[in-house]
Amino acid sequence: MKIVLIGAGNVATHLAQALKSRGEEILQIYSQDLNHAKFLADGIPCEPVNDWKLLKTNADLYIIAVKDDAIESIADQLKMVNGLVVHTSGTTDIQVLSSKVKHPGVLYPLQTFSKSKAISFEDIPLCIEAANEADLSILQSLASKLSQKVYHLGGDQRKVLHLSAVFACNFTNHLYALAHQLLQVNHLDFEIIRPLIKETADKVMMNLPENVQTGPAVRVDETTLNKHLSMLNHMPELQHIYQTLSDSIKLMHK
Repeated sequence: MKIVLIGAGNVATHLAQALKSRGEEILQIYSQDLNHAKFLADGIPCEPVNDWKLLKTNADLYIIAVKDDAIESIADQLKMVNGLVVHTSGTTDIQVLSSKVKHPGVLYPLQTFSKSKAISFEDIPLCIEAANEADLSILQSLASKLSQKVYHLGGDQRKVLHLSAVFACNFTNHLYALAHQLLQVNHLDFEIIRPLIKETADKVMMNLPENVQTGPAVRVDETTLNKHLSMLNHMPELQHIYQTLSDSIKLMHK
C-alpha cells in the first residue's frame, strides 16, 4: 500500500518502522514541525512535509497518529483524498472522520510506546473499525501483516478497552513512580523492588489478577494497614491513595 503518515510522535514512529519492515510504501511523513517530520522520514526513508498543500492525494491509506484533540482538524485537511483515512485513537469515535472523509476507519494499537525502546508489533493487539466491509477488509489485511492479534471493535468497546488500559498501564506506572518517591525519600534504591515488579507482572500473564492478589489488604491485616497509614502521615496524598486502594482490594475479596 502507498501510505501517508500524519504525525511524528511515539505511535507514528513505531508504526512507520513496522510498516516499512513489512514492505509497505510510506510516501510522506507530515508534521507541523518539519524537523520532527525529517527526523522520522530520514529513517524510512520518505518525504517529510509540514505544508498541507504538499500532501500527496493519491495514497491508499492516510494514518492520523496525533493527539486526540487534533484529529478532527486534521480530517478537515483530508477531504479531498480518496484513500482510506484512519486514526489511531482509543477514545475517538469513527464519526469524527466520517463527517469529513470518504473512507473513515480506525487502527488502534493497544500498547504503550516510547521512541527510545524498540518493540515488535507481532504481539500488539490492533483494534480496527471501518464504515463498510470493503474498507474493513483492507484494514484487516494490513493489520494482519503487522500483528497476529487483530480485533474488530466498535467505538464503545474500544473506549472501554482504552479505559482499562489506563488502569492497567498508566495508573500502574504511576504507582511505580510513587513507590520510587517513597524509596528515594528514605534513601533506598528502586533497584531493590524491580524483581518484585517483574514477578507481579509475570503472574498475570498466566492467571487472572484477582486470583493472585497478595498483601495486607487481601488478608485484612488491619494492624499492618494501620502501621502503613501512620507511616504516611507526612505524605497525605500517598496516604489517601493507600487507603483507597486497600479499601478497593478488601471490597473485591470480601
